[in-house]
Amino acid sequence: MKRIFVFFIALCSILVMGQFGFADEWDYDEMAGGEEEGADLSEYAIETNADDNTECRMTTVKLNDGASPVAAGNFDIAGIMLGMSFDEAQMVARETGLYKNRDKDSVVYAIHKDWKYNLDYECRQNKIYVPAKLDKCIKSLARGRGVMYASELHLVRDITGETIDVYFTSNATNNVVWKIVYKNDANEEEGADEKFENQKNKKIMVWWQNVLDKYGVPNSGNDRWASSDNGFDPLMTAYYGELELVDCGRQADDSATNVQQAMDNFAAKPYAF
Repeated sequence: MKRIFVFFIALCSILVMGQFGFADEWDYDEMAGGEEEGADLSEYAIETNADDNTECRMTTVKLNDGASPVAAGNFDIAGIMLGMSFDEAQMVARETGLYKNRDKDSVVYAIHKDWKYNLDYECRQNKIYVPAKLDKCIKSLARGRGVMYASELHLVRDITGETIDVYFTSNATNNVVWKIVYKNDANEEEGADEKFENQKNKKIMVWWQNVLDKYGVPNSGNDRWASSDNGFDPLMTAYYGELELVDCGRQADDSATNVQQAMDNFAAKPYAF
């Protein structure tokens, strides 16, 4: 009878440890959604989205006197538009044939910082403290639960050296484009001689004329196309050799949604009082 009692106590202890996740070898790969979801994550460039977007917070817009709003939300850069899904943006780049994925880290994945804090806490509550294992646990859970997402797509056009960097919201707001940055070499000088300055000035003139031909005359200052006088509405800004098309309202909504969802899903201990 005594042996049966001891065995029963041991069995209960094992079951309790397994139920509440306090075993030394907590299977976070399984918790993430199965063996396939827990695959090697070393191939990914993964960043923590800090949502410290000073550019959006500081943006102020004023329409020029007599100017009307323009539909900047309908602008495209090489066919890529605000609000496109990650798959759509990739498809456009592939179908036009003008751009290709850059060689290294063409796609960058991210985890919103509030979700990373949640998963860090959850992993450590399950006795995972070694930094390498903790990092793998966080990433594995994030991918399995859909809070790791493709946040950046980087494209290049080898023949001209042009680049396009596309930024996406998280899965919480459908993983769509909120910012597109295009760059070329129009503002670069190859040397200090007068001829190089002359060449740069001509490149800038050609570049600016091409911009005006495609998008029309700016309606906010000399270099902006604004949907309204609200900086959180779609806005495009031109620089020497660069275009930046943003929808800060979409990015702000995504950030707020992640903060709220992470709060709602925080795996707190089951306090009882």
